[in-house]
Amino acid sequence: MCGIVGIVGKSNVNQALYDALTVLQHRGQDAAGIVTCDRDRLFLRKENGLVRDVFHQRHMQRLVGTMGLGHVRYPTAGSSTSAEAQPFYVNSPYGITLAHNGNLTNVEQLSKELYEADLRHVNTNSDSEVLLNVFAHELARERKLRPTEEDIFKAVRGVHERCRGGYAALAMVTGYGLVGFRDPNGIRPIVYGKRETDEGTEYMVASESVALDALGFEVIRDLAPGEAVYITEDGRIFTRQCADNPKYAPCIFEHVYLARPDSIIDGILVYKARLRMGEKLAEKILRERPDHGIDVVIPIPDTSRTSAVELANRLGVKFREGFVKNRYIGRTFIMPGQAARKKSVRQKLNAIELEFRGKNVLLVDDSIVRGTTCRQIIQMAREAGAKNVYFCSAAPEVRYPNVYGIDMPSAHELIAHNRTVDEVAELIGADWLIYQDLGDLVDAVREGNPAITQFDCSVFDGNYVTGDVNEFYLGQIERSRNDAARSMVNVDNEVMGLHNDGGESK
Repeated sequence: MCGIVGIVGKSNVNQALYDALTVLQHRGQDAAGIVTCDRDRLFLRKENGLVRDVFHQRHMQRLVGTMGLGHVRYPTAGSSTSAEAQPFYVNSPYGITLAHNGNLTNVEQLSKELYEADLRHVNTNSDSEVLLNVFAHELARERKLRPTEEDIFKAVRGVHERCRGGYAALAMVTGYGLVGFRDPNGIRPIVYGKRETDEGTEYMVASESVALDALGFEVIRDLAPGEAVYITEDGRIFTRQCADNPKYAPCIFEHVYLARPDSIIDGILVYKARLRMGEKLAEKILRERPDHGIDVVIPIPDTSRTSAVELANRLGVKFREGFVKNRYIGRTFIMPGQAARKKSVRQKLNAIELEFRGKNVLLVDDSIVRGTTCRQIIQMAREAGAKNVYFCSAAPEVRYPNVYGIDMPSAHELIAHNRTVDEVAELIGADWLIYQDLGDLVDAVREGNPAITQFDCSVFDGNYVTGDVNEFYLGQIERSRNDAARSMVNVDNEVMGLHNDGGESK
């Protein structure tokens, strides 16, 4: 899970890219990077940390140019070193930089092809560097001194033919323009828009519409699955379908947890989708627990709040804020290692005793992944004096790894894997537990755009839409990317490639 943004403007785009990345910070807190293009020169700054910590005034002053792209990262494939912070760079052809959200599922095959057939070297374990080299090779095959939009789209077509998995990517071709493209299943989101200025029209491409809204850009539309958009440096825009058999199967977890509620993804307002999740969850509670005895509904902030409000309304039960959130602690779901997650939950949330003492409390969460957060929060509710603690999830049981850009590499780290609902309830310490039905979740999201007939629900049902994920592959990623494996990674922050403006000299 990452956030990407690209801008083709009429003046320096460094501040706009910075502002967009802060809006997309929820998509990754591990690393941040910006690259800009001024005529035929590139300027890069990338490093581990939050946007506000990576970019200081001296860096921003050096990031000159009217075209650029940015990235906030949470590591999935690869490690959390600054060498794998994005954007990535290759000098041939033209000088290309790339930022990527998602995960390739055939990265080993591609890496072998790049070395043996394309004669290209990949310096990190990041699948984003592989994606960049595939795109660069396909563009180099045209052997043009000055690439046209036809050459760009032909290169994207070559990428789609070779790459498998979920990916939304932005590539900047030095001196020519910005390319955005989306995988043929439309798993990961990407949207583009425009802004009128006195100097002319500026264009922006980003992971979520909220980034465009915050900077005053008008949303044009989402890229369709397999589609590419090419915006030249002088502001001409072209779009093209570059896949033979595209199909809409966007990741439903974007609506459950990943996206901001004020974003619109594929025509679906995330906020409204989450309201409908709460409605359907309330209906299930009334069916299965008609004499529920709930005194108060309390959300686990922040992503479950929208669903919890509507759930409480439907049940006719009081809604209360029972936890105060420390906003300076990152998302615990994406933290590597159970110890870090457990420690951070206590740092992140504090219970308001008044709302728990002597009451039957229903806690509402967006999802239950590893169970660490829920277990800690239920314990906090009991310590605050709750009589009974019930728990419900706005999403179904997360039973399978997600391989398209969310770091759930090991099924055995998922608390619902090979367990019944009652077993999960016992493990997290709830008096009873209710999950959303998958059919209700799909209906809640799809109501916003009935034209989408299929979603990637692989974390819930194990059906991987790319058709290339099997037990062997799942075993491979579990061995290489589970918590135990990641704790053994040798962290080396040396950056190879385009000069990284990380010096501390004044």
